[in-house]
Amino acid sequence: MNRLSEYRKRMISACLVCLLCMSVFACAKKQDAMEKIRDLECTVIAEENLPEELLAMIEQKKAEAFKITFEDKGFLYICIGYGTQQTGGYSIALNNLYETANALYVDTNLIGPSPEEKSNQVASYPYIVIKTEFIDKPVVFD
Repeated sequence: MNRLSEYRKRMISACLVCLLCMSVFACAKKQDAMEKIRDLECTVIAEENLPEELLAMIEQKKAEAFKITFEDKGFLYICIGYGTQQTGGYSIALNNLYETANALYVDTNLIGPSPEEKSNQVASYPYIVIKTEFIDKPVVFD
């Protein structure tokens, strides 16, 4: 009986060591998947230069916040809208656009009008369209 309980203890210890090793390797692999491979070159596209189909999609969605992607002729368009704002004078900053092993990451933020700026008192619909090379990976919006 004593030999059996000692065997069980060793087996449990071995299993725990295996589980620990597996979780360490899984965390390292997950970290590698999120690690930046490279920054992506891109251009912010003006409304008049957008493909008509994409412009129509934006027009339908612009009243609410939206995040969409669109592929056309070897390019990827990443679109982020901030919904209806009560005034004009807003801009959008592109903070980061980069590729990892599993995805493309984009980070933007909405910048409101400064208090001393006289902004138009008409509702606005700020959005940004970023054009980059087409890469067949999901886009993660940060």
